[in-house]
Amino acid sequence: MIGVLINCAAVIVGSIIGMLLGKHLKDSYKSLVFTCSGLVTIVMGIDMALGSTNYLGLLLSLLVGGAVGHCLKIEDAIENAGSKLEKALSKGQSDSNGLFARGFMVSSVLFCSGAMSVVGSIQAGTTGELDTLLVKSVMDGCMAVVFASIYGTGVVFSFLFVLVYQGFFVLTGTWLEPTLGQDGIGAISAAGGILLLMIGLGLLDIKKFRTANYLPVLIFAPLSCSLMKILSI
Repeated sequence: MIGVLINCAAVIVGSIIGMLLGKHLKDSYKSLVFTCSGLVTIVMGIDMALGSTNYLGLLLSLLVGGAVGHCLKIEDAIENAGSKLEKALSKGQSDSNGLFARGFMVSSVLFCSGAMSVVGSIQAGTTGELDTLLVKSVMDGCMAVVFASIYGTGVVFSFLFVLVYQGFFVLTGTWLEPTLGQDGIGAISAAGGILLLMIGLGLLDIKKFRTANYLPVLIFAPLSCSLMKILSI
């Protein structure tokens, strides 16, 4: 779990730096940060999504995972939890535009959607190799600076999602590695790329998605991949 804890620490430190910088940014510069972050996030998302080896399986996982997420109202649950946490931290006061919950959700998806989250955590759990997670920690810390300058405190608490998500793969890596295989991990990465595209389009104010409702897609992606293999599609 050392690599995951380092990753969490990088998110926290990067977020604090970002919040300090954000206080001194004028609205025009914040708009610039939104634009640049949105464009880079879209490029990352496209790159990851194009790694899919089965677009029919990707579509199936999006449809099923998205439907499950909408039925469970995951985004509403995250927003409610974020509002309660924010009120607790600010002694009963909260911001009216929901930046805290939005920052938590967006950064959590960003930090956990890529293949490095899964591969690095499995490596750490099975062989003790931390190289992948250390590289990811640097990348996440830098992105945390940017996103915290936009969204504020909510980005800091995304370390909780990173801890639970990557900790799961560390603890179950011995079993999951042969079960998922390269195709399964690739399917998770491709699905994560779609989620990043949703975030990027939202940052550019082109289209707002309830991205958190699509988080189950990361679970259904490797299942759909396996199903397509069985059906030879």
